[in-house]
Amino acid sequence: MPKQPAFPGLRDAMRKKVTRREQFLAEMDAVVPWCRLLALIAPHYPKAGPKGGRPPMPLEVMLRVCFLQNWYALSDPMAEKTLYDSEAMRRLAGIELGDDRIPDETTILKFRHLLERHGLTEAIFADVNTQLADKGITLRSGTLVDATIIDAPSSTKNKARARDPEMSCARPRRVARCILSTNRPTASSPCCARSSSMRSG
Repeated sequence: MPKQPAFPGLRDAMRKKVTRREQFLAEMDAVVPWCRLLALIAPHYPKAGPKGGRPPMPLEVMLRVCFLQNWYALSDPMAEKTLYDSEAMRRLAGIELGDDRIPDETTILKFRHLLERHGLTEAIFADVNTQLADKGITLRSGTLVDATIIDAPSSTKNKARARDPEMSCARPRRVARCILSTNRPTASSPCCARSSSMRSG
């Protein structure tokens, strides 16, 4: 008798191995100052109209999707598709498949334009970069295929380029290391990828 296919949520709960993507997203979820960024955007975000109609997507979902676009260099259509495909990305965005709406590419595009229209993009990512720097984390961004955070020990060589015994126990520096492709961002690249503050390193 053939085995019954496991439900995706149950299968993920039973799986013990944590992937690099899950590790990276969990780290970013912990260090990004979500509440402060939401307060910055909220005055400009549309509210549900008095006559009802379809309510806008939750602001926090849209902000988190915008960060996913940056970290993985996703165009608007690809961001929508990836949210259907990746449980780890839905978890970061706060979306439960089957219960919550997934923003379509047009909604993602409109949110990106809203940030640009009010000059919020650079402010958001300058804030995040400062937060990451305070925690000793460096992001190397580009057109991402994958992204991970690893422990990278600081240099233990002295000025004579010889190994310095006093530096053998130097505290490691946390680095978000990304595997880059040679593709250049296009006009449909996400708003987050356009911020010069995230292109350093």
